Amino acid sequence: MIELLLLVLLPLIGVLIPLLCRHWSRSFCALATATLPLAALALVLNLAPAVFAGETLYLHLPWVEALGLLISLRLDGLSLLFVLLILGMGLLVILYARYYLAEKDSMPRFYAFLLFFMAAMLGVVLSNNLIQLWVFWELTSISSFLLISYWWHRADARLGARMALAITGFGGLALLAGVLLLGQVLGSYQLDVVLGKAAELQQSPWYPLILVLILLGAFTKSAQFPFHFWLPNAMAAPTPVSAYLHSATMVKAGIFLLARLYPVLAGSDLWFLLVTLAGLTTLLVGAYLALFQHDLKGLLAYSTISHLGLITLLLGLDTDLATVAAIFHIMNHATFKASLFMAAGIIDHESGSRDMRKLNGLWQFMPVTATLAMVASASMAGVPLLNGFLSKEMFFAETLHQDVLGALSWLLPVLATVAAILSVAYSARFIHDVFFNGQPKGLPKTPHEPPRYMRVPVEILVALCILVGVLPQYVVGDLLQVASAAALAGPVPEYSLSIWHGFNLPLLMSVVALVLGITLYANRKHLFRFQAEIPTVNALVLFEQWFRQLVSKAQRLHQRIETGELQSYLSWVLLLMVILLLLPLQQMGELTGLLPGLPTDPLMFIAVLVAVVAAVATVICQRQRLLALVLISVVGLVVTLVFVRFSAPDLALTQLAVEVVTIVLLMLALFFLPQKINRASQAGKLMRDAAIALLSGVVIGSLSYVLMLQPQQRISEFFLQHAKSGGGGYNVVNVILVDFRGFDTLGEITVLGIAALGIFKLLTRLPLFKPSSDAEGRSWALDKHPLLLAMISQALLPMALMVSVYIFFRGHNLPGGGFVAGLITAIAIILQYVAQGVDWVKQRLTLEYHRLIAVGVLIAAATGALSWCFDRPFLTSWFDYFHLPLIGEIELASAMAFDLGVYLTVVGATLMILANLGKMTTSYRPVHEENR
Repeated sequence: MIELLLLVLLPLIGVLIPLLCRHWSRSFCALATATLPLAALALVLNLAPAVFAGETLYLHLPWVEALGLLISLRLDGLSLLFVLLILGMGLLVILYARYYLAEKDSMPRFYAFLLFFMAAMLGVVLSNNLIQLWVFWELTSISSFLLISYWWHRADARLGARMALAITGFGGLALLAGVLLLGQVLGSYQLDVVLGKAAELQQSPWYPLILVLILLGAFTKSAQFPFHFWLPNAMAAPTPVSAYLHSATMVKAGIFLLARLYPVLAGSDLWFLLVTLAGLTTLLVGAYLALFQHDLKGLLAYSTISHLGLITLLLGLDTDLATVAAIFHIMNHATFKASLFMAAGIIDHESGSRDMRKLNGLWQFMPVTATLAMVASASMAGVPLLNGFLSKEMFFAETLHQDVLGALSWLLPVLATVAAILSVAYSARFIHDVFFNGQPKGLPKTPHEPPRYMRVPVEILVALCILVGVLPQYVVGDLLQVASAAALAGPVPEYSLSIWHGFNLPLLMSVVALVLGITLYANRKHLFRFQAEIPTVNALVLFEQWFRQLVSKAQRLHQRIETGELQSYLSWVLLLMVILLLLPLQQMGELTGLLPGLPTDPLMFIAVLVAVVAAVATVICQRQRLLALVLISVVGLVVTLVFVRFSAPDLALTQLAVEVVTIVLLMLALFFLPQKINRASQAGKLMRDAAIALLSGVVIGSLSYVLMLQPQQRISEFFLQHAKSGGGGYNVVNVILVDFRGFDTLGEITVLGIAALGIFKLLTRLPLFKPSSDAEGRSWALDKHPLLLAMISQALLPMALMVSVYIFFRGHNLPGGGFVAGLITAIAIILQYVAQGVDWVKQRLTLEYHRLIAVGVLIAAATGALSWCFDRPFLTSWFDYFHLPLIGEIELASAMAFDLGVYLTVVGATLMILANLGKMTTSYRPVHEENR
């Protein structure tokens, strides 16, 4: 089912569309942006009949199977419901934002962020692997941060976005810990496996910790008490963001997680206690605080918190019918709350204010918008014949039919009714204070109806509120059935979506809520006076104070640790290593002598002696930098000879090339360092360093001795047996790098590229000063590019490149490969910079090294991804033999393309570091010391 992958990829690819059409009209930009989400919606509607028939659609793409990592997607009833919400609401928001955003606002940037978030949310709800779900979960936090801070020039937007990211990021870390523990306990991260092991999980001693960690992730994302305070402060985002993220999608991600893991986590007393209490508290706190908000979006934000608490409470009641009611309210809340946010945005857009103390009597200025907003508010209040009434009645019924609190079980329906009374009261305030209650007061501009198509999304959503309220079974009956079945992972109990169930207790609770809610609003002055006497707490101010204190403590700790002394850092690292290794090495007497040692070789003894003497001489001659550099290079060359002695030609080639690159790097760095060196460390520090060095040497030497004399089951035997049959090459080292451990190599070249770019950015702004003389006071030669060096370098370049190509192509079967070939090419080119100068090289070589790095990494990744086209795991290599005229039989392997990516990345990264460190890729030259 590759269509499932397209559901995520289409919006993700669509991120590029608004960026490409930034110079076109705003209407064209909106239309172009909507194309791929619309295609994804059409695709999921095509898949929906199979889901309605009871099927669960899967897609499995191998990634790193040995680690249990794979791209795994599933489309069942629950994910179908959320996919329809994400894509449907997203398309309406795209249309709405076209008219909401001002001319000065960057529409392409907004749409790019919106589609990025849409793709992340689709990844969350479609994931069949918990690790993959968590990755998309974190992407929703990052993309929502970008959307909330869209108006980055406003302090409230920046602070609100940072708060949202901090709170949801904390929850994401907790969720990751819970998911990892869950996978370890159950032996799998696949949802289709995990959901069937509820008994095994709940019998585990890790279950309480797993449940708490996962609930932390869900509660922070869905703004449950006591993490609810971030949502109102996120209202600094543009209203389209609030309508999409904070009513229909992002805050529902936490609810989705609870519903998705309901079959495996629910059913215990701990689940009921934590989820029910959190939901009930959030329901009441959100409803109470919503009544006192003067900002339209503030009122809607707290009402959203309250309704999220209602859904959480239903899931906590731990009955099948309560879960069905929760799923039903997810649908209904998304429609009426998104329409209300959009209506609030229209009011703000056309009147210039969201303050309900100024917004009075708007009915006479914008009657159509007022009618739509009043219908949506009535649905939020639970007025009959609207969708909110149906799910709220199901909620009332479920609070009545439970006895989990024993003798106190009557509290749940009573508190549910209290919350409903508050809901009616703040809905009545939204209607009366905004559209009636006199005339507007001090508005920046005269209110009027919005552009026609700006109102269309609100009309569609309000129409759904009415249709679901009147014809629920026909409109959402099948969707509710399959979504509930997926959430319960079993049969769905009988329920009725009729708009009339006779005179019963839930109906009486609804009537009481409506009557007392209107009465409460009519007498709100007393309640407002009471609330005014309670000290107000600004969550954003408290959060910022806490954040500053945390940063201050971190800075103090950093100052204590970050002393700026390399000796200190190395001392701590080495001491920690020694401490960790001393305990196992205490058994050294029992572990030695199991294998005979190799006979003493006089030649190797001399080589080791040379290395030791060179290392000691490097320390002694450290103040003579050039001499010390030559001596330390001797150690590297001896190591190369050791590799040759023990039949490791690949390692020898790599060591030799790296040694040359390192020497060039150090020589370039030494040139810009001060010529005069401070005196050596004090005697105490010297004794400390000598003791640590001696102790570390003893420990490492002992560990090496122990390991060499132990009979080991070596993995090398596996590679030797399967290098040719599995990877198509006789060079076992290269086959390991490009095939067996290709994923490691891909990660390494990616890190290498990122490091090179980071070093480049650091060096770009680094002030360097050219020394006027050497350490002895002698002036530098006037000839910058000696003729002899220039001629030799030109002669060596084609030879070096030829050797590089030879080393590259022979690497699959003989010592060599892309890494060594890349280093040889980089050395040959950097020699031209040194000998000929930057201007000479630029005229003949127009390489952009950052592009070379990007191309290399992309080629390597694309080589791995192509294996998916043949139903093979990521980075599975292919090889075969072909007969070519005049040439004969030749082997072709896909690993060559992967090695090409390694080659290009190494060349680009090495040149970027070396050339920029020596300031050889720019005509700028640092000034002399005396001119500073």
